[in-house]
Amino acid sequence: MSTAKARSAHAKAILGPELHAQLATTTVLLVGAGGIGCELLKNIVLTGFGKITLLDLDTIDLSNLNRQFLFKKKDVKQSKAMVAAQTAAPFNPNVRITPIHDNIKEPQYDIQWFQQFDIVLNALDNLDARRHVNKMCMAAQVPLVESGTAGYLGQVQPLLKDSTECFDCIPKPTPKTFPVCTIRSTPSQPIHCIVWSKSYLMGQLFGEDEDATGELDDAEKQGENAQEIATLRKEAQAFKAVRSALRSTTDSAQAAKLVFQKVFNADIKNLLVMADMWRSRSPPTPLDFDAIEDGSFEVHGAESWSTSTHGNGNANAVASGSGNAHASSSTAKAVNGHANGNGNASHGQGLKDQRALTLKDNLDLFVSSTNRLAARLRNGEETISFDKDDDDALDFVTASSNMRSFAYGIDGKTRWEVKEMAGNIIPAIATTNAIISGLIVLQALHLLRKSHAQLRNVHLQFKPAVPLSAIRLSAPNPECGVCRDTYALVLCDPARARLGEVVRGVLGEEREVSVYEDKRVLSDPDWEDNFGSTLESLNVTRGKFLSIVDEEGEWNTISIALGVLPPNHPIDADPFILPNPLPRPTPKFKPPPVPETPPRTSVKRPLPVEDADGVLDLDPTPKKPRTAPAVVAGKNKRKMEENPSPSKKRRLEEEGMVLLDGPNEVLDEGLQEEAVDYILIDD
Repeated sequence: MSTAKARSAHAKAILGPELHAQLATTTVLLVGAGGIGCELLKNIVLTGFGKITLLDLDTIDLSNLNRQFLFKKKDVKQSKAMVAAQTAAPFNPNVRITPIHDNIKEPQYDIQWFQQFDIVLNALDNLDARRHVNKMCMAAQVPLVESGTAGYLGQVQPLLKDSTECFDCIPKPTPKTFPVCTIRSTPSQPIHCIVWSKSYLMGQLFGEDEDATGELDDAEKQGENAQEIATLRKEAQAFKAVRSALRSTTDSAQAAKLVFQKVFNADIKNLLVMADMWRSRSPPTPLDFDAIEDGSFEVHGAESWSTSTHGNGNANAVASGSGNAHASSSTAKAVNGHANGNGNASHGQGLKDQRALTLKDNLDLFVSSTNRLAARLRNGEETISFDKDDDDALDFVTASSNMRSFAYGIDGKTRWEVKEMAGNIIPAIATTNAIISGLIVLQALHLLRKSHAQLRNVHLQFKPAVPLSAIRLSAPNPECGVCRDTYALVLCDPARARLGEVVRGVLGEEREVSVYEDKRVLSDPDWEDNFGSTLESLNVTRGKFLSIVDEEGEWNTISIALGVLPPNHPIDADPFILPNPLPRPTPKFKPPPVPETPPRTSVKRPLPVEDADGVLDLDPTPKKPRTAPAVVAGKNKRKMEENPSPSKKRRLEEEGMVLLDGPNEVLDEGLQEEAVDYILIDD
């Protein structure tokens, strides 16, 4: 048997000749070449999927190598898509892999582009990108297999328009946020300091946001402390001088110290002025640059502070930066991988990212990373934002968040822990990725065979007895704002096509509608000023959607995807081509009315009504029904009275009973002739 035949013999035997032959001509889009993507690419190449397009925006990082086996150390900083395609191609020479190093949300990847694929496989770790691919597949009517992992947990979900629920049918939890004043003034957890450093401090120093007025305005509207917000506004204005120093070539030597004095000394002192804020919490401690530098800085309670979970030696030495509890501060930059600021890690340092840092170590790392980031600004970079794979940015966030933690009496974190928390890293396990990628291929085969009854939503659980859970797919959510829309493709020239012409042409009838692009309102029944504007002037171009919403709420939304006119379209013809037939939206789902609870009938008497003469007409109070007394047996038996009342005696006689006064009393002659039952009460 030839090598080519031997390679596919097992797959052909398992899949059958018909499906195996179909795979050779199947076009697949694989989005993502990370943990799941590497395993999945290997699987579909060996299974025999003939035409594979692999798209990923990311580059290879050193931390990827423990689970993304298509990459090697020499590939670090290169495109994941390009390297993965080069590595996997020799697995099966009959497969053609087209790698693309780009963002799936770019406008050229529109509905027409998605429609060229028979199936789409998602291997993304980004919620926003997942939602985008889900919408494009719903609009293009292309089957999608969604997947994800988190540690030992995983999920595979096949999605098919109008047959199964889509990714957005079930609302996803929003990322956790923190109040502005907690982050900026009163942190109490390490994550507060890390978020402050990466989202606020880096933006103030190296980003575009100079005064953060929008964030403070929102906080003020939400009712946060007005005095505290006013103080924060003054702080934001003071950053302008610091920003200028970081970008100046003359003050570069002192720029890091100027930032330190502003952030860790002056700002903290300003907060201490607000005495009311610290009545129920411990106040922060202003830090002293020179005292930390020479090892003389000490503060009461600092002995409990450390970035280590395995520290040793004198705790006071850890706080002050003196002693030999950890490596000396002179090696701080080398330990963190940036000796002499060149970014090369020294050898023999062990797990450098997991090493505990003293306060002195953090100061040295802060100065080094600030100078490196400032040099990048002076060399032409306009802004620098946080990226967990940017060593300069990670060093800065690590050092600044740890020093802020020290000032507020919060435990510090190692460089690795900061990277994990700041980068929202979900623990990834190679075995989980391998299991999930295998399940993706199984569900993809069901979709290609159109065995929709065999499709399953599969969960990988942390339950040794039942590791896999497969459940039938749910029907689409009738209230979903993605898969319940009616999609149509309009090919147009945005520079000439006008909004009103496109909307009226798609509707084909007069209806009161509102038009949106994402969340932007372009028109409504009372405001049609934009109907005469071109789509290009409204920034509605290729790859974007126009949403036509029925104002009466009777019909579902029509989502119009904009495509490109064919090259041979006549120049004197209409600048757009409408879909044929025109889209007809489905009736909007209206939940059944909730049955009303019947009113309770009051058992209370109504209030008396006063007549014209001022007289209250009171109904007589109804008598309570008399109930027979319960008969209690035993020692609590009620004894018969010695001399019963005449009324009781008469009532007993009416019931055919005769009550005798004692054992010696003789019955009447008439009663003696009759058969009488006797009850002896007392003997």
